Amino acid sequence: MGATGTGKTRLSVHLATHFKGEIINSDKMQVYKGLDIVTNKITDYEKQGVPHHLLGEIEPDVEFTAEDFCSQAIFYIESISKSGCVPIIVGGSNSYIEKLVEDPEFMFKSKYDCCFIWVDVALPVLFSFVRVRVDQMVNAGLVNEVRGIFVPDADYTKGIRRSIGVPEMDKYLREENKLDNDEESKKTLLESAIEEIKLNTCELICRQLAKIRQFRNEKMWPLHHIDATSVFRKVEKESVDNAWKEIVWKPCLEIVEEFLKDDDQKINVEAAKLME
Repeated sequence: MGATGTGKTRLSVHLATHFKGEIINSDKMQVYKGLDIVTNKITDYEKQGVPHHLLGEIEPDVEFTAEDFCSQAIFYIESISKSGCVPIIVGGSNSYIEKLVEDPEFMFKSKYDCCFIWVDVALPVLFSFVRVRVDQMVNAGLVNEVRGIFVPDADYTKGIRRSIGVPEMDKYLREENKLDNDEESKKTLLESAIEEIKLNTCELICRQLAKIRQFRNEKMWPLHHIDATSVFRKVEKESVDNAWKEIVWKPCLEIVEEFLKDDDQKINVEAAKLME
């Protein structure tokens, strides 16, 4: 878990390839089909052959609730575990994770051992990173992607249209055809929309961090805290990759190895009891 842009996806793929894992997406916008740029979905290339579940599976206008997520997640956890693989849940929608872990209906705590990894980046550094990332998304075709689903008077409280990047483009898309010959006004409107996307993304990050701190400080979840700030301060790719290996990958590798070893020992103890 972690705020938007902290590297959760990269870490999850590395863990999955190392420990024979499969990934269950817990990002409430990435569960929907479409808007791959807006929702920043992992590409097929980036998946490195790792199976992903609940990623782009739900129709865009369907209301997919936290309860729906939990039911699907439990199904995939059971299926992945039975196949001898490690289920890895990854995403920034902490309300989904909280519902899964805390709701007694799903009996998560009594059914499963789990290992929580929180990838964290200092806010000033992360804010700077996500502002650049929004510009990259715009360059990659965000505006056209949103234009493709734009409907005047759309309900931005349901389905995939809740995604940051969609409602912010509403005013620009409403006015662009009326301003055919006024490029300066169109440019101003678009810049305003992009800035709003950046601000709303930063606000989302603050909410995500507040929720994770609540998990740690109030609910006493045993979170392994990985501070990746130094990685994000690097500029050259080689420096970034080296820092990632030392600061994020190696500690997480040790954490998960220890967790799986303990889990195997518990299984062996239970098996021995059954044999008596």
